Amino acid sequence: MPLIEAVPNISDGINLSVQRRLTELLRAAPQVRFLGADANSSANRTVFTLLGEPNAVTKTLFEFIALACNLIDMRTQHGAHPRLGAVDVCPLVPLADITLQQCAQAAQNLGRRVGEELGIPVYLYEAAASSLQRKNLAFLRKGEYEHLSDKLRLLPADFGPRILTETAAKSGACIIGARPVLIAFNVNLNTQDPAPAKIIASKIRESSGGMKGVKAIGWYMENFSRAQVSCNITDFRAAPLHAVYEFCQRKACSLGLYATGCELVGLAPKEALLEAGKYYAPEETDEHALIGAAARGLHLQEVKPFLPQEQILQYKAGLNFSVNH
Repeated sequence: MPLIEAVPNISDGINLSVQRRLTELLRAAPQVRFLGADANSSANRTVFTLLGEPNAVTKTLFEFIALACNLIDMRTQHGAHPRLGAVDVCPLVPLADITLQQCAQAAQNLGRRVGEELGIPVYLYEAAASSLQRKNLAFLRKGEYEHLSDKLRLLPADFGPRILTETAAKSGACIIGARPVLIAFNVNLNTQDPAPAKIIASKIRESSGGMKGVKAIGWYMENFSRAQVSCNITDFRAAPLHAVYEFCQRKACSLGLYATGCELVGLAPKEALLEAGKYYAPEETDEHALIGAAARGLHLQEVKPFLPQEQILQYKAGLNFSVNH
């Protein structure tokens, strides 16, 4: 049976009633497994994860987007994380017996429904993008929600309204697409000043000539009292977790600082933790020992608990599969 993961990100990490209602919807969805939600109040963002058969997942996502855009008003929303809408981004990820191209087609079909039936502007990105330029999430988010009216005029949405209607003003735009597995991985610094984090981010991201498969920004997370280099690792084989952490550590030291540890947001594939474990404990062969070595080497417990059964994709799903290259 084909299996996909979906990771909708909402622009609310503060309102517990919003998180509760969306969680209830996902828990009740037939043929879909809800794997959890990771909220950050400073970023004002919550990342949800679900998996299942493609038709069941996309049907649930449509209902999720409708409810989230009803509950969240972008006209009053503020937070550290870049965002374009209430459901800022919604990627579909192939896990087993399905191709990235098939996920892209499912994303396009979902985007069409959201645009036509809900009246929400939809931009397609990554493998589902309608042009090469639109593949890039950062390009689509440029100017963020505050400049959505101009964006709709200069860069018309793929589906839905192309002007800022009353509905669109409340919901913002939704970015829907298909991509391989991504790891949200933040490196913490021993400072509250975001400037060094921004410098390190500019050095490590691929678009600036840094590490292949890394997107990064620097910011201050008030709830952790830390500046962070916030990374999206789009190719964890080209940019292993330990390599990202050690790169940030070297750059921090060159600035007279040091990296105090790391944070995983959402779920990460088992393979990524095993690879880090082999780096920090090359003599180990036991799976659980390697994951423990990765957690210690990356200092994953530094700002919040690291729980392998809750944060490793295969463990949480209760399924044993290898993530596609």
